[in-house]
Amino acid sequence: MAGRGKANIQSLINGPTAWGLATRLAVRHLERAGMEVAPLLLQSGLSSVAIAERQRIHVTAQMRFLELVGYALKNAWIGLTLAKECDLRELGMLYYVAASSHDLGDAFKRLSRYVSLGNEALVVRLGERPTCSIEVSYAGVQRHRDRHQMELLAFAVLRLCRKLVGRDLSPHKVRFIHHRTGDLSQIRRTFGCEVEFDAEMDEIIFNAGTLELPVVGDDPFLNELILRMCDEAMTARLANTSRFRTIVENNIAPLLPHAEATIKAVAKRLGLSERTFARKLAAEGISFGEILDQMRRDLAIRYLEDDLQASQIAWLLGFHHPSSFSHACRRWTGKSPLEFRRAPVRDPAE
Repeated sequence: MAGRGKANIQSLINGPTAWGLATRLAVRHLERAGMEVAPLLLQSGLSSVAIAERQRIHVTAQMRFLELVGYALKNAWIGLTLAKECDLRELGMLYYVAASSHDLGDAFKRLSRYVSLGNEALVVRLGERPTCSIEVSYAGVQRHRDRHQMELLAFAVLRLCRKLVGRDLSPHKVRFIHHRTGDLSQIRRTFGCEVEFDAEMDEIIFNAGTLELPVVGDDPFLNELILRMCDEAMTARLANTSRFRTIVENNIAPLLPHAEATIKAVAKRLGLSERTFARKLAAEGISFGEILDQMRRDLAIRYLEDDLQASQIAWLLGFHHPSSFSHACRRWTGKSPLEFRRAPVRDPAE
């Protein structure tokens, strides 16, 4: 895998935490493939002990680990692979609170309430009209640094829906904020519907009435017990507070391909005046321009490693002309896009 600059380990060990199910699934997959696990854990800021003892791990580190595993295995769809392999009961209380619900709508209302028990960065919103949709977003982590975890989550959600209602349910459409290129037939077959990338939000859209489908084997007595356990766990869990910078980054991401990532547009999305917006950023010691430039740099390097054309990258990053992207690339990396592609492959942790 080509390098992305030296890993900032400190950024991997701060912020929201998770049960680490995605990481454990990836570790098992690596072990079955006969691959060394420890070096990838180390590069991600994770420890073998934490994984073995099922300790909570930091979400950013998990996202980094999935990215490294995908490169190591040459599997561009590692998130989907892991979601297919997962026994849904490994979701623990979250699985049982959904499986004991009356219908699919009730199941997801409860999951949206308790999902942070499994992953503090996750926010799940349920839309019931005019269409049925399940929107997933992040709080406290940078959405633009992820693709595999979100794809894993989306397909795990669909598998859960199918399990709960006892039928091979297919969505009307699935949408992701991040970019994908090349042959998308695999992910479309997996979801059984059209899959859109470079979208404004991450969501699964179902046909009207889907959330009214009854859950097979609903159990009100078990549900009452599990709800009580989840409420107790939520009370005991420390509330996660999200840095304002990360909120800004996650609002910039869907605006980039449309060249609409301006301070005015982002402030409006957040319901703030431009002056208040700038003041809140200044309190964290950063400006909007610095955030935008760093996001573009991170994404540019990923897209170059994925062999996207420079003109396409320029559009995805919101540059009006390919030449503007070329100048920025040279400023970020010391190389033109073509020179960067021709550079020798570097170690991910360099």
